[in-house]
This record gives sequence, structure tokens and C-alpha cells, in this order.
Amino acid sequence: MRSSRAGVAAALTLTLAAAGLGLTGGGTAHAADPVAQVWVTTGDGARKLSSDGTLTFNGSPQGTDVRIDGNQRSQRYTGAGASVTGASARLVQGLPADRRNELMRSLFSTSGDGIGLSYLRQPLASTDFDASNSPYSYEDTRGQFSIDRDKAEIIPVVKQALGVNPSIRFMGTPWSPPAWMKTNNSLNGGSLRTENYGDFADYLVKAIKAYGQEGITLTDLTVQNEPENPTSYPSMSMSSAQQADFIRVLDQRLTAAGLPTNLLAFDHNWDHPNYPLDVFSRTNGISRVIGAAFHCYAGNPTAQQQVQSTGKRVFFTECSGTDSDNTANTFADSLRWQAENLVVQNMRNGGETVVTWNLALNQSGGPHQGLCGTRCNGVVEIANGNVTRGAEYYSLGHISKFVKVGATRIGSTSPGGGIQNVAFQNPDGTRVAYVVNTGGTQRFSLTDNGRSLAYTLPGGAVATFVWNPSGSEPTGPIDTSAWYRVTNTNSGACLDATDWGTANGTLLQQWSCGDGANEKWQFRSTGDGYYQVVNQHNTKSWDVDGGTGATADGVKVHLWDYTGGTNQQWRAESVASGTYRFVARHSNKCLAVDGSSTANGAKLSQQTCSGSAAQSFRLTS
Repeated sequence: MRSSRAGVAAALTLTLAAAGLGLTGGGTAHAADPVAQVWVTTGDGARKLSSDGTLTFNGSPQGTDVRIDGNQRSQRYTGAGASVTGASARLVQGLPADRRNELMRSLFSTSGDGIGLSYLRQPLASTDFDASNSPYSYEDTRGQFSIDRDKAEIIPVVKQALGVNPSIRFMGTPWSPPAWMKTNNSLNGGSLRTENYGDFADYLVKAIKAYGQEGITLTDLTVQNEPENPTSYPSMSMSSAQQADFIRVLDQRLTAAGLPTNLLAFDHNWDHPNYPLDVFSRTNGISRVIGAAFHCYAGNPTAQQQVQSTGKRVFFTECSGTDSDNTANTFADSLRWQAENLVVQNMRNGGETVVTWNLALNQSGGPHQGLCGTRCNGVVEIANGNVTRGAEYYSLGHISKFVKVGATRIGSTSPGGGIQNVAFQNPDGTRVAYVVNTGGTQRFSLTDNGRSLAYTLPGGAVATFVWNPSGSEPTGPIDTSAWYRVTNTNSGACLDATDWGTANGTLLQQWSCGDGANEKWQFRSTGDGYYQVVNQHNTKSWDVDGGTGATADGVKVHLWDYTGGTNQQWRAESVASGTYRFVARHSNKCLAVDGSSTANGAKLSQQTCSGSAAQSFRLTS
């Protein structure tokens, strides 16, 4: 018999309560009216990702009206982030431990003021932003492959990011093959010798495997950064025909190595969409060529539509912020331009990702070996042990904090008047509108399912609206780095590992809430809005007994080593203010307390989703 627990800990409920600062909804709310939570960043920096309270969808459409259409669905959202370059890693590693930890939390967690970055494009060896003027590849001498230089500073920073957000997705990109593979025997410029296609393919396979051994999975790969820009730092010229020929070789080597790595063509500017289209035509039948990657330095985002129209995917993978001519305007100019182009227009034209460039740079826009005529900017600036968040932090944060990986872009009109927007539906059913005002101060409305709210957005400002169209106030984002208690709405009891068990098959039960590790749970993203739910005490995961074929009502949920089965993956759906239900991926059935019991020791099973309070849970940390 288990003894009762004492000392119920105070809990912070995962509900984003709002202060209602200066907002008007135009009427009195009732239960059926959705309520949106609002966050805003202004160009003058007076408000930075600040809560601006709540607004109810009970007003009238304004002359400028953004109409949401949840039935119009487009691409998924795959993530937002930057790159841990050698320069960035050196600066991050140089911070005192407490400041470094706080920085990484703020970048990769959604807790507190964190923005929850979820996608990192990792350079494979040297770039134009190395920590020192000593460029390298992983195999400068033929036959001597090593990623040891990355292990010194880059990989520790990446691992710390993964420790905060285990669901980060990674892309790998080389700036240059080893010099001995190239026509000019240099890391800078030149092109890949045809006779070395196999060598370079093997080199990339080794790099993917080496990073994998460090616990970093390179899910996506582009084979050459900016293939139309051979220049005075590590780089290489590669025509679309050459890229297609090389991809055919690489595909064979990846297949032989058993690697499922996705390939994306191009990885260069918007002005030449014909490049990836030619690669697609020449690699027809290679399923791992999933799409194309774009940069921002020439052209405009509408070019991405040409890729999307082929059925291929679009990843936006690089744009470095720079100082304005009048540096006093840098924050305002960068916030507006990035929000308009890198987020709204990119994603309205098929983009699944928004990735800037350096995660961190110093006060001089370095260290760098490239051609930044006006100072380049990172997501943050690190100088003299201090961290300053740039416009990039907020243009990214307004999407990455609220739009969950696996969300779907939904329809939203562009009403003009400077109001530009893009909208998403999260896997839990909540909706998010990202709005930037590229003109003067403007009052506009959001209309969804015939209901409207009104808001006044200053010129140059960015706002994010989050609501549940079912009418309940949305829950906040689940922080994948946090440890939560999971409390049943019906009983008020917490889920835990029965009798502090550590063996596979330990039953999941409810018990009066305490502060033990056996009732602490971490939600680790498995993609597409699903989570692996891990117990802090025994590191085992929620598992529907019997495997992926166990789809009947009443099948027990216990704890088991995680194997990646769909019976171990759970979708968190917002069902009421601050509460979730958890839906098993394999069966589409809900986690439920057996018999709607309120007793200590009641076990849990999967049941047909019904809306019962026995299937409703609140997360607290």
C-alpha cells in the first residue's frame, strides 16, 4: 500500500492570463464568442513581444478587415530559427554560464519570454562567419575526415539548444567541399571536379553520420550554399545541371548508407527560381528531393510560388539583417521588413520555414570574413558579456512562440492599407494570425466564422493573435523543455507512475498531487503536433498497451521505453480555457481516467473522445 503524500506544491497554470491593456472588443462577451490573446512589438522598441491583453470576437468588421478561412489550407509550418556559425558559437560559449543558460532558454524555450526557435540550419565546416581567420573543411587532407573543430564550440552550443528544445529540426549545408576536390584547389570559389562527385557525396554522408553520433540528426540537406556566388570566402560555383548530376550520385550514396536525409535544391536567392525548377526536372524520380531553399538577397518571395506549383516544398533558409543608413532606425526598419518579407510574404508564397542567418554576432557584426558592407546583425548581439536582442529576435519570436511545428497555413485575406498578415491553425485547433503594419497607425479587424474583433496597430508594429475558434480561451504553448504535472479536470488528481515503478508496463494512474518526480512529465515533440510524454522519475513514456494495433476502447495506458510507435505519440488538443485532451496517434482515441473515477489509484486507458471531464487535463509547472 502506498502512503499518502503531503505538501501539495503551488503550481503555475499553463494559461496565458492577460491584462487587457487599452483593448476594445465592441460588446459584451458570452461563452460562444472566441477570445484572442494579443502580443505586440512596436518599431520604437517601447513594447517588445509584450502581452496586450485579450480581445473578444464580438465586434463589427472594420473598413480594413482580415477574413480568416479555416477551410482554405496550404503548406505546413516546419519551424523558425537561425544558424550556429563558428562566430555565433564563440560568442555564446564566451558568456558566463548563468548568462549563457538564460540566453539559450530565451532562444529555444517558449517559457516566460522565450521564443522557442525550432529549426537550425547548420553549416558543415567553414563559412564567412568563422570564429577565426583559419578556414577549414572536414577533410583538408584526403583520407583524414574529422569534425573535431566543430566539437570545440559549435556542437556544444547545438547540444545545449537541444537540451532546451529536444524537438529542434536541423538542416546541414556546406559552403565548400575540401579544396582537393575542386578545380582551383581552394576553399574559395572554383567548382567541383566531375571525377570527385563520389568523393564529395561520401564526404557528406560522413558528415551526416558524424553529427548523428553527436546526437544531432540532419533531417534536411542542401548540397551547396549559394551555388551562384563563388567568392573570396569558402564557396563554390555549381550550375543547376551540375547540382542535378551530383544529387543523383549523392542519392545513391545516402541510400547505400541507409540515411533518409531529405535534399533541397538551390539554397540561393529569390531572383533565380528557374535554377531549382531545372534541378527538379533533371532529378525526377528521386523522392528525397523534396523541394528548394531560398535566400533573401535578390528578388522577392513571390518566386517561391513557382516551386510550390510543382508540388515541391519551399524552405526559406537565410537572410542576414543589416544596419540602416541611419543606425538609429535599424530596429524599426529591420522589424518591419523582416516581418513583411521573411514571415508574411515568404509564408503566403509557400514557405514552411523562416530562418535568418547568425544566431549571435558582436557589436561589429562579426567575427566575419565576408562582405558585410553595412554591419550584419544576428538574432542577438553579444558584447562585453551582455546580450541585446535584435529585431530578428522579435520578428521570429512573433511566429515561433505561438505557431506550433506541424501547424497548417489557413486562408486570410490581404485587405491593404499597410496591414499584411499570414494565419495558421495549430494541431490543437487554435488559430494564430501574424500581422505587420507596413503603413501608418491603422485600425483593422479580424473576422473568423462571422465574428470580428478590432485592434489598432501602430505603424511598423507586429502583432500576434491567438484564439480558439470553438469559443474557449486558448491554452498557452506547451514548453518542451519544462516538466509538468498533468491534473485531471474531473478529479483534481495528478497522473503519476504507479508505486514509483521503473519497469516497462508500470501503469499510469491518478493520485493526489504532490511534488514527486514520478508525477512530473515532459512533452517532447515528435512532429506534426504530437508529443512523446516522458516521466521524470523513470524516463519511460505514455504507451497504449498492445502496440499500434491496439485501437479498442478501454485499452490500458502504461509506461514503456520509447520506440517511436504511434501508440506512444499524443496530440494535445485545447478543449477549454487552460485545459487539454490527449489523443493517441494510432487510434485517434483520448486518454481517460477509467470510469470517470475521482479516487486515488484509478488507472487510465484510451476511450472514444467524448468531451468528458475525465478526458480533460490541465498542465502546471
